[in-house]
Amino acid sequence: MSNLKEHVQHIVNTLENGITYEDAGMEIDAEANGYQLDDIISGFDYLTDLLDIEYILGSEKQYLGARILVAFGGPNIWINTRTQQVEGYWWGESCIMGYSSDAMDVDAAAEDLFSNW
Repeated sequence: MSNLKEHVQHIVNTLENGITYEDAGMEIDAEANGYQLDDIISGFDYLTDLLDIEYILGSEKQYLGARILVAFGGPNIWINTRTQQVEGYWWGESCIMGYSSDAMDVDAAAEDLFSNW
């Protein structure tokens, strides 16, 4: 389970601290876009690599959160923005860890994607 736990912990750390354009391996034209390589990427940039997204809606179809699949095939890892948890599953094992902040504002980006869908 330690490998699963390490993967989940990595996603939690990324959510809480953000990730820079350089660390994310995103080649950008900093001058043209107004970014520096050491700036934290936006939630939209983070979601460009998502594998699936499940929206969590209230009874009147209002956005409450999302489950975002960020790893698949070993292990499967979801970010649940409603519960502020990262859920990891691999065969019969599971690891769920909470996060306290969203440095890239992934939840707001998911909500914006839903509202423009």
